[in-house]
Amino acid sequence: MTIKEKIIEALQILGILKEPIDEKLNRSIASERFVVLDTETTGFDYVTDRILCIGAITLQDGTINLQNAFEHYMDQEHFDKSSVQIHGIIRSDVLDHKSEVQVLKMFVEYLGDSIIIAHHTKFDVTMINNALERNGMPKLTNKTLDTAVLYKKTLIKSNLLQYKDHYTLDDLADKFDISKKDRHTAIGDAYITAIAFLKILKKLKEKEITMLYHLFRL
Repeated sequence: MTIKEKIIEALQILGILKEPIDEKLNRSIASERFVVLDTETTGFDYVTDRILCIGAITLQDGTINLQNAFEHYMDQEHFDKSSVQIHGIIRSDVLDHKSEVQVLKMFVEYLGDSIIIAHHTKFDVTMINNALERNGMPKLTNKTLDTAVLYKKTLIKSNLLQYKDHYTLDDLADKFDISKKDRHTAIGDAYITAIAFLKILKKLKEKEITMLYHLFRL
């Protein structure tokens, strides 16, 4: 967050600035098009590791649009056998794969100006931005929300309850009774994240959180 954004947020919290400066945030959550995404990568190093697959699903009006899902595999220049145990992707298994730049161009078009939703969003967005920069393309400027952060905002504060510093996607799947059948695939994790996000929104709605700017003030 920039210094300007911090000042604006502080003014909003103090009630001096009632409405968000960004008109995009002055819309209802229900009307917004969200893109829920996940990446499968060769590892967790932002510099040396690469994206193997991007999976994404659109969400609008409380509905997950599976007909318009995005799932594309990238050519693998970098390969780490240890990561196969997690995502199961190996060169010979992926028949329909494209170059990194092809998938990135397709994803940017699919994404548009939608708000990005992911679990631990920073990792996925940083990996995508590094790939974009590597291919001479502009970085993403979309607003982002993190289900790991939003979930914590739904928890009741009590000294009688134990809280974690970090909640995994498995934690949310267990909490909301979401099937983990396709866990550790990009599209599977995006789907789990999308359902978890809808469950979170339902809980937040009980607190009269219905506008986009509400989500970014939590």
